[in-house]
Amino acid sequence: MGIVKNVVAGAAGAEMLLLLKGAIEKQGGVKGIVQKFEQSGLGKEAQSWVGMGPNKPVTPDQVHAALGPDTVQQLATKAGVPVKDMLAQIAQHLPGLIDKLTPNGTAA
Repeated sequence: MGIVKNVVAGAAGAEMLLLLKGAIEKQGGVKGIVQKFEQSGLGKEAQSWVGMGPNKPVTPDQVHAALGPDTVQQLATKAGVPVKDMLAQIAQHLPGLIDKLTPNGTAA
C-alpha cells in the first residue's frame, strides 16, 4: 500500500504545482506574484525565492494577505479542498516553485 499512497501523493503534488503555476500566470507571472507579496510587506521573502540563496518561508496567513481571499477561494474551489488546506499548500509549495521558475535569479 505504501507505493500506491506515494503515487497518489505524488500525483496530488503535481496537480497542486500545475494549479499554482496557472495562478502565477493569472497574477501577471512571477513578477506579478512577487509584487503582490512585496505590497503585503513580504518583499524579503519573495525576493529570496527569486534570488540565488535559500528560500524564506511564508505562513498560510501571509499567503492569504498577499493573494487576497478571492484568489485563494478560487484556487481552493478548483482544487476541491478547504481554503485552510489550500493556504497551507500554497505556503509550502510557492517558494520552491518561484525558485524553480527563476533559475537565473531574476523575475521576468
